[in-house]
Amino acid sequence: MTTVVYLVRHAAHDALGSYLAGRSKGVVLGPDGLAQAGRLAERMRNERFGSITSSPQTRTQQTAAAISSATIMAPIDIDDDLDEVDFGDWSGKTFEELNGDPAWRRWNEERGIATTPTGESMEHVRKRVSRAMRVAAERHPGESVVLVSHADVIKCAVCDVLGLQPDSLFRFEIDPASITTIAMGSWGSKLLRMNEGV
Repeated sequence: MTTVVYLVRHAAHDALGSYLAGRSKGVVLGPDGLAQAGRLAERMRNERFGSITSSPQTRTQQTAAAISSATIMAPIDIDDDLDEVDFGDWSGKTFEELNGDPAWRRWNEERGIATTPTGESMEHVRKRVSRAMRVAAERHPGESVVLVSHADVIKCAVCDVLGLQPDSLFRFEIDPASITTIAMGSWGSKLLRMNEGV
């Protein structure tokens, strides 16, 4: 049986693009982000899901809550395997600050082998998001599921499905409040749509 996995990036928080939010506490959706999450939820209103699972971050939970409300789904499950990349001490820093750090530059130039200050590599991220998708597919054969996560995590999932190396992350975009759709079954997995906006 085929399970359709909707990988959803959280809606935009107010400071998106100005600093690295990572796993910083207190990053929430402002009015614009909540409105964006509402448009996403409206887009998904007529779908039926076996489950909705979110990263533990507040912004992903808010996005998942909007989808759950529109589709009359509850409760929302939380899965650490969908969490943002653990950037450690880099979290909360502006990109101007980070650009002066040689380790940050190496992380962006050699994503396939570099690690964050906590030692998390993109290979580790790929393994955990792939596990989250596999578990969801096993629990909901023949159904559709929603996994709400973060840009680089979803990019790792796409790379895994397409057999690409982590360095390929920079070849495509995953926008806020976008939907990337993957079909999974005993035969394997395939990418159906990517970065579908609202």
